Amino acid sequence: MRFLPRMLALMLAVAICLALVGSAALADPVDDFVESARAEQQIPGVALLVVKDGQTVKSQGYGLANVEHQVPVTAETIFQTGSVGKQFTAAGVMLLVEDGRLDLSDPVRKYLTDAPETWQPITVRHLLSHTAGLGDWPPDFSLTRNYTDAQLLEKIYKTKLQFAPGEKWDYSNLGYVTLGMLIGKVTGKHYGEFLRERIFEPAGMSSTRIINEADIVPHRAAGYRLLGGKLKNQEWVSPAMNTTADGSLYTNLDDMARWDAALNGDKLLKRSSLDEMWTPVLLNYGKTNPRNYGYGWVIDNTPGHRVVQHGGAWQGFTTHISRYLDDKLTVVVLTNLAAGSYKKNSPKIGRGVAEIYLPALKGAESVAE
Repeated sequence: MRFLPRMLALMLAVAICLALVGSAALADPVDDFVESARAEQQIPGVALLVVKDGQTVKSQGYGLANVEHQVPVTAETIFQTGSVGKQFTAAGVMLLVEDGRLDLSDPVRKYLTDAPETWQPITVRHLLSHTAGLGDWPPDFSLTRNYTDAQLLEKIYKTKLQFAPGEKWDYSNLGYVTLGMLIGKVTGKHYGEFLRERIFEPAGMSSTRIINEADIVPHRAAGYRLLGGKLKNQEWVSPAMNTTADGSLYTNLDDMARWDAALNGDKLLKRSSLDEMWTPVLLNYGKTNPRNYGYGWVIDNTPGHRVVQHGGAWQGFTTHISRYLDDKLTVVVLTNLAAGSYKKNSPKIGRGVAEIYLPALKGAESVAE
């Protein structure tokens, strides 16, 4: 029976080899990539959604939604959208166009009658496409002051136009804050309530809503920032500045999958409306704007792989959605870390994941925002 120990050792070795081969076969390159990026960038938590051919192939959390309580990220974890929320505001405006309640060529002063005379050339389309000349918040603006809508508009009205409307392109949160006020004037409702009734509820997006830090919100993630290489909680902003239409929303992977599905059909928005939103706006001299911006979306003409996308960064969160229209691939990345340059955060992860599913993208130039 001397051969028995030798036989057992051989069987054990074979079992270990089979286990190693099996684990290697089961290793997911996407998981490896995301975890590597998360570690490299010191991101507490990442939520990743991948939809291919209309089917969710990955909806997964990595790391922590709340570091202090050691709560893991899941598909239900609620993140702040940042400027990814602009596409919902733009969709709301397009719904009003479809309803016949406004026209994109209408002067903004038709609805906001107290706007200054210098605003007469500014149209709704200019606000949607960041070509109104408004720029961004003035230096004396405070994110910790609880402005009323009237006070916000007064601040915006006093902002000097940077250029003639339609002459140039310059990213403008002020333009989208103004669109929220305009939606309110047309509908008689807060823009967030209008989005809930016309977009979130019809699309089944039960977790997406206006930010409210006072409310009890299940699965809400905490936002973080790096200060001197150390993790800190997000900086506080006033409640009023967390309800504006430039991107003050909560959402999660489950709802973003429903949003993606809604964009694939025509029950929410007409196909003609989506096509217009995903077409770069022309400047006054007939050329497309340098950012290839439509309405709430950047259009990236990666050779052979048409993609519409948008990023966001706000209050300890970064987000990114990219929809590769020709490849029927959507990648959504939500993180709870405010990066110094968010191009190194969620957009970088999103592009890397897309390249795993679409190897032809590697080396192709991207205007990822």
